[in-house]
Amino acid sequence: MKNNFCLFERFSKLSIAITLLAFSAILAISGFTVFPFFGMLIAVPFFLVSVYFFRAHMSGACELE
Repeated sequence: MKNNFCLFERFSKLSIAITLLAFSAILAISGFTVFPFFGMLIAVPFFLVSVYFFRAHMSGACELE
């Protein structure tokens, strides 16, 4: 049971980070082409949040020694 919970936690953390990174890339591309200032203004915070989720620590039970 413990391994299943850790697997779910790792998968959810990774999927959130990848989704935010993809959304940030789409906004950055539209920021260069369609909405120059507003696209980049919104893309940078999404990129920073995705970096946070990539680096986020898991709960103590799932940490590897």
